[in-house]
Amino acid sequence: QVQLVESGGGLVQAGGSLRLSCAASGRNFRSYCMGWFRQAPGKEREFVAAIRWSGGSTYYADSVKGRFTITRDNAKNTVSLQMNSLKPEDTAVYYCAADKIGAVTTNQYEYDYWGQGTQVTVSS
Repeated sequence: QVQLVESGGGLVQAGGSLRLSCAASGRNFRSYCMGWFRQAPGKEREFVAAIRWSGGSTYYADSVKGRFTITRDNAKNTVSLQMNSLKPEDTAVYYCAADKIGAVTTNQYEYDYWGQGTQVTVSS
């Protein structure tokens, strides 16, 4: 079993930055694909970013490409999401997720473990 705990959310003005972190328990973290998803009020959960088990491949939603960066530290069992140039439309609960199959996937239904989420609010 894998437990994921997100941190780093908060309130920021448009144009600002936040860094989300996800700490994972479990021995097999380094073999998992890790992803970030978000869900805004009244909307479905959507893909944000993902990183392959090795960190060698990353993938981003078009809406965040060039502004967000996903990284991982397999020695520390952590994955991070650096969010720059934030916009009000980035406001959402952000979730960390782990997929036991290590290749990058954007499909939320392929992820096996989920964190509880952290709120990000961007004011205009």
